[in-house]
Amino acid sequence: MDHFPIFLSTKGRHVVLSGGGEAALAKLRLLLKTEARIHVFAPDPAPEIIAWAQADRLILQQRPLAAGDVAGAALFYAADEDADEDARTAAIAKAEGALVNIVDNLHDSAFITPAIVDRDPVTVAIGTEGAAPVLARAIKADLEEHLPSTLGTLARIGKGFRKMADALPFGRARRDFWREYYFSAGPRAMDAGADHVPAALDALLEDHQNRRARDGHVAFVGGGPGDPELLTLKARRALDEADVVIYDRLISPAILELARREALMIDVGKEGFGPSTAQETINDLLVEHARKGTQVVRLKSGDATVFGRLDEEIEALDAHGL
Repeated sequence: MDHFPIFLSTKGRHVVLSGGGEAALAKLRLLLKTEARIHVFAPDPAPEIIAWAQADRLILQQRPLAAGDVAGAALFYAADEDADEDARTAAIAKAEGALVNIVDNLHDSAFITPAIVDRDPVTVAIGTEGAAPVLARAIKADLEEHLPSTLGTLARIGKGFRKMADALPFGRARRDFWREYYFSAGPRAMDAGADHVPAALDALLEDHQNRRARDGHVAFVGGGPGDPELLTLKARRALDEADVVIYDRLISPAILELARREALMIDVGKEGFGPSTAQETINDLLVEHARKGTQVVRLKSGDATVFGRLDEEIEALDAHGL
């Protein structure tokens, strides 16, 4: 990964663009969706840019960019579609501390702009590091088709409800609430109209506050030959929901990537365990974490039913009613 993906806050910050043609228009159509203060420098800007300036959507200077024009800016786009002019303006922007993107010049850019699926405030960014922009657009089109237009409305309403949802215990209880909101209760309420969603959230929160906490649970997952695409849908779901993942040293990194980032990852082949870890130690770990009420995934290399001492681990859990 040459480019680390982040979401940069632009609210109230300066973004500067040099250029007034097609490349500039393409970037501005995206930038105008943000709350940044946009400054454009172009001796001969397209009519659309002039119209946006007249509507106070951006500040237009009808002249070439000069030293001092980028001071304090968060981002700079060189979009003059002229290699020499782009190099000149990019040098000014770099000297004045802005992150620089030169349109269609990946090598000299400090950042790239991904393909974006916009369901504000839900944003999906797709990047190929310049290797396959056609592929990025195809993925974008596929996601556009599958993500409902109401998703942004659900997210905005949910965002305003987050403090009230903090009444639920941190961790799985809160995740269960939000999962039911976004994938069940929320969409049902949206079918009746957005004004029905707040009441549905209130009812859902009351329901979850009165629920008994889920018992701890252990899912045994066989990692097979290490290809994550060979995992079953149930195995992927278990990894996505796990609070704790206890795994063998032969589990591939690609499979471990499917676990939540917040999950506690315990490698029983390293960090003091070693390849000769006593089976009793693994049994104790499974029991310890499951008794806390957590969702545990026991990842075993190969076929979990064939390799390793699966029967002993299950017996240890059964002995504690887990």
